[in-house]
Amino acid sequence: MNSLWTSLEGSTLGTTIASSEWLFPTIETLHVIAIVSVVGAIAVMDLRLLGIASRNRLVTAISRDTLPLTWIAFACAVVTGLLLFVSKATSYMVNPYFLVKMGLLLLAGLNMAAFHMFTWKGVARWDGTIAAIPPAAKLAGLASLVFWSLIVLCGRIIGFTLGIYH
Repeated sequence: MNSLWTSLEGSTLGTTIASSEWLFPTIETLHVIAIVSVVGAIAVMDLRLLGIASRNRLVTAISRDTLPLTWIAFACAVVTGLLLFVSKATSYMVNPYFLVKMGLLLLAGLNMAAFHMFTWKGVARWDGTIAAIPPAAKLAGLASLVFWSLIVLCGRIIGFTLGIYH
C-alpha cells in the first residue's frame, strides 16, 4: 500500500498541489469552509433530535431544509479532502490523527445510515413533539454530535502533526 501512497503523492496533481505556495492553502481553506457547513447543518438536526433547539419545528421540516446543504457541503469536503490527501498521502497515512479521523467519519456514516434505516422509518409517529422523540433518535443525534466534534478536533490536530510521524 505504501507504493500507492507514494505514487499518489508523486503524481502531477500531488506535486502541483504540494509545491504551490497558494494551491494547498486555498484547498485547505475550502475544505474547512465545507466541513464547517457540514457540521453546522448536522448540528441543527442533532440539536433538534435532542430537544435542545428548534423545538417549534418538525424534525422532517428541519431535515428537508438542512439535508441538501449537508450533502453539497459534504461533497465539497470530500473533493477538497482528497486533493489535500493526494499532495501528502504518505504523511497522512502514518498520522494517527488522520487515521482516527477516517475511522470517525466511518462511524458517523454508519450512525446516520442506521438512523435512516431504522429510526427515521417511524418519524411520522414521533415528529412534532420533544416528548415523542424516541431514545434511539436522541442517541443518534448525540452520537453524531460527538463524532463530528471529534472529526473536527482530529482535523485540527492533523495540521499540527503532519510531519511528525514520518
